Amino acid sequence: MRKDVRILLVGEPKVGKTSLIMSLVSEEFPDVVPYRVEEITIPADVTPERVPTHIVDYSEAEQTDEQLFQEISKANVICIVYAVNNKKSIEKVTNHWIPLITENTDKDSRVPLILVGNKSDLVEHSSMETILPIMNQYSEVETCVECSAKNLKNISELFYYAQKAVLHPTGPLYCPEKKDMKPLCVKALTRIFKVSDLDNDGILNDNELNFFQRACFNSPLEPQALEDVKNVVRKNLIDGVHYNGLTLKGFLFLHTLFIQRGRHETTWTVLRRFGYDDDLELNQDYLFPPLKLPPDCTTELNHNAYLFLQSVFDKHDKDRDCAMSPDELRDLFDVFPYMPWGPDVNNTVCSNEQGWITYQGFLSQWTLTTYLDVQRCLEYLGYLGYSIIAEQESQAAGITVTRAKKIDLQKKQTQRNVFRCNVFGDMDSGKSGFLQAFLGRNLVRQKMIKEEHRSYYAISTTYVYGQEKYLLLHEVFPDFDYLTDADMACDIVCLVYDVSNPYSFEYCAKVFKQYFMDSKTPCMMIAAKSDLPEVKQMYGCSPLEFCRKHKMPPPQSFTCNTAAEPNREIYTKLTTMAMYPHARLRCMCTCNRCTFCLCQNLLNSELLQTVRAKLYAVVLRRHIIQENLTSSTIWLRASVGATVFAVLGFAMYRVLLKTRCFRCCTSFLSPSPPLLLITALVLVLDQVLQKQDDSNLSRATGSHSPWPHSSQAYDFASATAQAMTRLVSRYPSAASGVPQANHSR
Repeated sequence: MRKDVRILLVGEPKVGKTSLIMSLVSEEFPDVVPYRVEEITIPADVTPERVPTHIVDYSEAEQTDEQLFQEISKANVICIVYAVNNKKSIEKVTNHWIPLITENTDKDSRVPLILVGNKSDLVEHSSMETILPIMNQYSEVETCVECSAKNLKNISELFYYAQKAVLHPTGPLYCPEKKDMKPLCVKALTRIFKVSDLDNDGILNDNELNFFQRACFNSPLEPQALEDVKNVVRKNLIDGVHYNGLTLKGFLFLHTLFIQRGRHETTWTVLRRFGYDDDLELNQDYLFPPLKLPPDCTTELNHNAYLFLQSVFDKHDKDRDCAMSPDELRDLFDVFPYMPWGPDVNNTVCSNEQGWITYQGFLSQWTLTTYLDVQRCLEYLGYLGYSIIAEQESQAAGITVTRAKKIDLQKKQTQRNVFRCNVFGDMDSGKSGFLQAFLGRNLVRQKMIKEEHRSYYAISTTYVYGQEKYLLLHEVFPDFDYLTDADMACDIVCLVYDVSNPYSFEYCAKVFKQYFMDSKTPCMMIAAKSDLPEVKQMYGCSPLEFCRKHKMPPPQSFTCNTAAEPNREIYTKLTTMAMYPHARLRCMCTCNRCTFCLCQNLLNSELLQTVRAKLYAVVLRRHIIQENLTSSTIWLRASVGATVFAVLGFAMYRVLLKTRCFRCCTSFLSPSPPLLLITALVLVLDQVLQKQDDSNLSRATGSHSPWPHSSQAYDFASATAQAMTRLVSRYPSAASGVPQANHSR
């Protein structure tokens, strides 16, 4: 809507132009009328439409033709004034004024005209019979008003209609010759109907009509008024009401009726609420609301936006198969002026066996658009009517701007949900296969993708410590000399090489050294095509040595040549590294030979679980009688002390190991003495607790205790010897570092 209205009054001399303006301002007929009054501005709070109005007078006696032409070009609406008692002034309307105005205005920017018949107090008849043919001949004539400056008749109505002709013009909406709405108006109202049809059943039920009424006019319709509206449609249109709901034809008929009855402001109110301008195009301010995006920040959809998109998906998923068929997708984007998604989208997100975008893929694509091009996302949400349906001020309310990445690094935590991984690699190294495998496609399904439908992005969800996160993979074109800032701006770097190509790793090494060696971006090396025979890489060092040298995780083997869906574990590791770039990633191998793997196996071993269960049983057992507490206290204390010592020792060892955890797979291939000591203590504790259980069992059955004080030292030594013997037999490579047990007393 315009911010102000400029009204120009023209006409022959002595027809009462100046008198009309002065009567409006002073609300009385002036005794003395000058040739011309200066421009008058009526404040917004006085006008019915709450818009400032400028009224400009013209006098042939005081102004030149050049000044008249300038005023015509600046005017929003022109009132051609004639005297109803002067036929010559009426003839001048068509002979002089309308052609003059047409010549001095752009054809594309049509200026509405109001025909004003003044001095109606001097005649008893109306001039409408003469004026109606003129209105029918010239479509730019909005209306005709007969008034009297002397009697103040229709003075306010005159300027109201002039203002209305600017703010709510009839021309863009209605064609008088065809007596029907224009195609652009029909197209806009059809989009509004489909957006308002919340369940996509083709009709607006009472709830949807009331929601529409509240959204446009801030008040619902009374039940009787709603029924009256439907009755009017029923009487004039056979299929305007269906199942007691308003169809699209009925909706369009109502607005045609509003326009024909001079209530086109109702239609304009609806159109402007849904973002349309005076040319029936979606307003740029509506599609692209202001959104501040500081440097080093990213954009994501918030919870309300995801809820809205879920409702949109459910609305158009008619067969309830949790996937969008091509027909359903076309129906969804019917409210768009163009098809926003191409065939490459099906290879960017998850799809079902038929190649249709799934529910998860639908949300992923919106997440991708928000991350890469937030302005495009705002535009798309505007087409879907997000601000109206979600009852928000604009689409910007559905966007979250994350804090700067450097602040996340300082605080060592992040609130982001989308992480970008740029994938580098030489030609034919397996980058595209790596991206498609993330979407659950093995090599067989990947071969079915057409080259023109190939996508350089892949996005889906992963779970990190129970939290759902989006991982965005971007395949970077292998042009080593022309990497842009966008190619290097990411949360994690993935370097892919082909294990069967001896020259593939060299590219990854060069990219890392030139662009990422001194950056804080975590990197991971991917050994792709691991199902093929591995060859030696023609580089100064092996990929494993290269990763060890630069404190990177060891190369991760990967293949998409599987019968089922490829393993997604590696993508979870990538997301974890992206979420916690400040932390050193733990060993990711499964060799069962390095120190880290042995420690993890010990923590997860059945032996340690048994010891823990027995310790809980000894500490929490309530049925031990009072006389047995004295004999068992010393061994209970010894057991607890040994356990505490083992835990503290293991904790200290892990602290010492932390600085070298990236190289643990190669630098510690055999168990260290601290680990052997911890394991021995755990085994001793197991033997002690087993003896304690036997003792308690003997007391419960009434037999003699097999654990007298005189043999306690022997039993402890025997348990230690047995534990060390079992440990040495399990790890013979470390036997030289463990003292041999003495079986004598």
